[in-house]
This record gives sequence, structure tokens and C-alpha cells, in this order.
Amino acid sequence: MKTAGKALEKAEKVAIMIHGRGASDESILSLSDHLNLEGFALIAPQAPGNTWYPYSFMATDSSNEPAFSNAIKMLDGVVEDLESKGFKSEQIFFIGFSQGACLSLEYATQHAKKYGGVIAFTGGLIGEKLNRDKYKGDFGGTKVFIGSSHRDMHVPLSRIEDSTELIQKMGGNVKTLIFEDANHTIRQEELEWVNENILQ
Repeated sequence: MKTAGKALEKAEKVAIMIHGRGASDESILSLSDHLNLEGFALIAPQAPGNTWYPYSFMATDSSNEPAFSNAIKMLDGVVEDLESKGFKSEQIFFIGFSQGACLSLEYATQHAKKYGGVIAFTGGLIGEKLNRDKYKGDFGGTKVFIGSSHRDMHVPLSRIEDSTELIQKMGGNVKTLIFEDANHTIRQEELEWVNENILQ
């Protein structure tokens, strides 16, 4: 796990930045160069073996265990530590790409409350099927962003749409930006929207 930005004791906001499959804590922190994160403390957990869970986020639930549950517990520990230091949920932001975007959405929706924001660059809720019973709480109007290709090689548009519907029913204020290209990437338009609407 790496940290950057402001020291926790001086920061008023914290961004938990979650890397994608095959990437690293250091690589996701480099995204901060393109986001309005001045004044934030940045926390970037590192996945064991650079992957949070071994198979697709839509594989059978059992096939991604115990790694998936361990990843959720890890994030829970980070959030609990921040809360013990006096941070309120409204001061906590989640930012992830690809596998990290899926994990950001999944953790926040399993523990829905008023967060500072949830930013998912190409991701959706995790599971072979969406099991609505595992999601609890109320987002209280939290701004949630999901950006992706309309035919991403890893994240079907249908799962983004289903995730959006579920999060909205739980009080999330969801914005999706879906692009005509087939690239598995983070686009300038996504960065600009997030900077202007969530990280302003």
C-alpha cells in the first residue's frame, strides 16, 4: 500500500485509489496527475500478485473466492481506519480503474452511505448475477460516475446498466458516460467530467 498527497492529519478529504488487474498501487497513484486531488490524502492499496480476484468479475462467485472476500475486507479495514482517525464518510472518495473500478463500486454498494464520491473508470458490480440481497444502506445522493466503452472487452454494457439501476435505487446519483470506441482505457472526457462534477 502506498500513500501520497496530503498527510492524513492535514487532509480534509481522502481518495482510496484502487488499481486494475496486473497493475500496481504506484500506477493508480499516477492517475492523480490528471485529477483535481489537491488537498486530498491518497491511499492506494496493493493487491496480492497484482490482482484482486483471479477471474472475470462476472465469473461464478465461488471461483473468485477467497480473494474477492479478502479484497472487500481489506477495503473495510482502510475505511475503518480512516473513520477511527475522525474522517466522515462524506470525506471519503473511491477511485478505480477496471478491476479496481468494479471493486470500488462493489464495496461502496455493499456499504452504501453518503460518500464524497465513487468514480469507476470501466466497471460494474461484481457477481455472476447481481445478488441484490448483499447490498445494504443508502447512498444519500452520493455522486457515482461510471465511464466505459459501449463494447468493452471485459465489462458488458448490460452490467453497467444493471449496476446503475441498482445504485440509483439505493440513493446514488449516477452519471454514466458510454463511448463509441472499443478501448479499455480512461478517456480525457471522463477525467474532465469527474474533475468538474465530483472533484471540484
